[in-house]
Parts: sequence; C-alpha cells; structure tokens
Amino acid sequence: MDEPTRLDDFLAGGLVAADVLGLRPDYRAMLVAVDGLVPGPGDAAGDALIQAAQDAACEALAGTAVEEVPHVAQWREAYRAFGAKPQRTRNSLEALLRRAAEGLPRVNRLTDLYNAVSVLHQIPIGGEDLNRYSGSPRLVRAAGRETFDTVGGGTDVVEHPEPGEVVWCDEAGVTCRRWNWRQARRTQLSDDTTAAFFILDALGAVTDEALHLAADDLVAHLVRLGPDVRVARRLLADDGGGS
Repeated sequence: MDEPTRLDDFLAGGLVAADVLGLRPDYRAMLVAVDGLVPGPGDAAGDALIQAAQDAACEALAGTAVEEVPHVAQWREAYRAFGAKPQRTRNSLEALLRRAAEGLPRVNRLTDLYNAVSVLHQIPIGGEDLNRYSGSPRLVRAAGRETFDTVGGGTDVVEHPEPGEVVWCDEAGVTCRRWNWRQARRTQLSDDTTAAFFILDALGAVTDEALHLAADDLVAHLVRLGPDVRVARRLLADDGGGS
C-alpha cells in the first residue's frame, strides 16, 4: 500500500459519535495526517514560530481574561456539558494561553510546532504519533471501562475515563481524555516520530474558513520537515462529511 493511500485510509475511518455532536452540534474536527517527516531537533524556524505565538497571545490577552476569549469560553461550556469542571481540567488552548506570558513550553519539534499554531489561531490542537495508533481515531462518550495510560506521581499508571466523558480513542484505548485536555503516553510525539496525526478542534466561535486556514498554516510548517512529506486531511462535522 502506498503512503498516500495509507493516510487516506486512516482518516476515512475517523468518526465523531452522534451523542458527542448532541452536546455540541457546532463541533468540527479537522484531521491532518502526515508521513515522511525527517526526525530532528528544534531549529531557528521553530523558535521563531514559538516566539511569534507568545507575542500574539500576550497581545490578544492585553486587558482580556483568558476565560473571556470567545473560543476558550465556548470550550468551557462544552466541558460543563459532559460534567467536567473547566476550572480544574482546562482545554488545551486555555492551558497554553495561560502559560504564554511566562513562555510557552518546549517539548519537541513537532509538539512545539502545533502548540504555536494552536495559540496563533486560538484553536485547540492535539498531535500524536501515527505509527503508534491502532486503527482510526474516534471521538466518543466513554463507557468508563476504557484504558488511558499516563503518569501519576512520577510512575506509569493506567486510568479510566468517567462514564459519559468525551474522549478520543482507537482500538487499543483512549488517546486523549476530556475532548482535548490530556493525551496518552502511548501515542505521544517524540524526537523519532516520522508519521504524525493532528486534530484541530473547532466550535462556533471559529468559522470553517478559519479552521481551514489554521490547518493550512500547520501543514505549511510540517512540509518543511522533510523532502518527501505527504499530507492528507479530512473535516468531520455534524453532516458526517469530510474533505
């Protein structure tokens, strides 16, 4: 199977469950899968992107509380809809914006890249190692028996989501809890990642055009990370369509 077909097939199996859309009919997920990435350390371009994101966040938050940013406020509402407390478990966009004044975290090249794009476009973005996935991504409401591997107290632990919690998962377990709060260790990006999968989460505060522009920006930065980078993308929305 050639690589473009592999990426397309992976995305074709992605879905958002109807009971998740019942919570937020305005929800859309832009899925982006890439292969052909050449592993490497951070570089000047990545550092400049992080700095631009920090500057943009500080400017956007001048005189405005983080929780009043329109997309952050809508994600807080979405968390409450499935029983989560947003003041305790913050969506990934809010968590990054709250850290911007002191400096965005530096993790690895790919994570730093998508975090910067997330802040610049004010859209929660998650990134994972495609080669560590088992099957295609699904956004569902958890039964509570699913497994989620993480770290607690400095040691590896396996947790279970709350019944009804919104989670991304594959055939092996939960890959991200509480919609876009915390990602599993199993699929995390690393310095050795050569194929990656990104999820851009949008609610009503973000137009389809803005969502596509954020994906375009992400892809533009990814394609410079190797001479043979291949990209596939798909939009999941309440009409079940994708493009």
